[in-house]
Amino acid sequence: MKQKLILWFENYLFYPNSFQKLISFLLLPLSFIYIIVILSKRLFTKKNDFSLPIISVGNLIVGGSGKTPITIKLASNYKDIFIILRGYGRESKGLFLVSQNGNILVDVKTSGDEAMLLAKSLKNASVIVSEDRVLGINKAKELGAKIIFLDDAFSKYSIKKFDILLKAKNEPENSFCIPSGAYREPKYFYKKADLILKEGIDFKRVVTIKNAIDDSLLNSSKKTLLTAISKPKRLLEFLGKDTKMIAFADHHNFTKEELLNILKENKDSKIITTLKDFVKIKEFEKEIDLSDFYLMHLEIEFTNESILKTINGYIKEFE
Repeated sequence: MKQKLILWFENYLFYPNSFQKLISFLLLPLSFIYIIVILSKRLFTKKNDFSLPIISVGNLIVGGSGKTPITIKLASNYKDIFIILRGYGRESKGLFLVSQNGNILVDVKTSGDEAMLLAKSLKNASVIVSEDRVLGINKAKELGAKIIFLDDAFSKYSIKKFDILLKAKNEPENSFCIPSGAYREPKYFYKKADLILKEGIDFKRVVTIKNAIDDSLLNSSKKTLLTAISKPKRLLEFLGKDTKMIAFADHHNFTKEELLNILKENKDSKIITTLKDFVKIKEFEKEIDLSDFYLMHLEIEFTNESILKTINGYIKEFE
């Protein structure tokens, strides 16, 4: 029932049917109030200059558009960098140094799944989680940061930064802001970004599916997708529509009982999950057999050669 509700809400935001469109129109007055608040914040908030390059990777719509893999791709080109994010789904509060120069300092419950994936993927970087991004920036400067990447910080108007906005390959069918649609900020705010990256034009995803333990490639036609990410149906593009999907809410923390039941009920199928999900599943390696899982390794390829040149131009302004 819970999985059906998640998928219903996803369809409401991105691909509404007639009934869902009616609900969307009825909620427009709330969306209008929401937009007024957003515009007021943008107009009256004073920007703080931290005197070092700060690059925000974000999007305008609810849910994922590839922010984490794009951040990994960009950050891998630099040294002495810090990545700061809120750490959605973590069980902790406040500021934590998740990793320093690739050395993991906390567990995934403290960091959250996205922060742990960033920390494990980038040996040249340090990762901080903090609800207060300004506090995180000051901590990064104290620790010697030369470049800072902010995850999902387009709406942090108090920070002077270089804003990158990602555009999904398939955008929502309506242009309304929440709660009537999927946009967290008005669609015309794309014009306020310093750089827009459109999937399918500026970058593409390359997915390889390998066993979690021995890196053997997937060779089975019967597949079950297990994931707790936003818009999980987008993964079926790489797996096929005949794939069974078990979807939990974004950032859901799996329990041992859930995983054991899923493995038991799908013993004749190959269980496929994302790297973001697997950093949480791996916590149960003593209780479950990790070789039962196959991982979707996602690589980003830039098809627009000017992307890094544009970002490097911004960074050189601080030299």
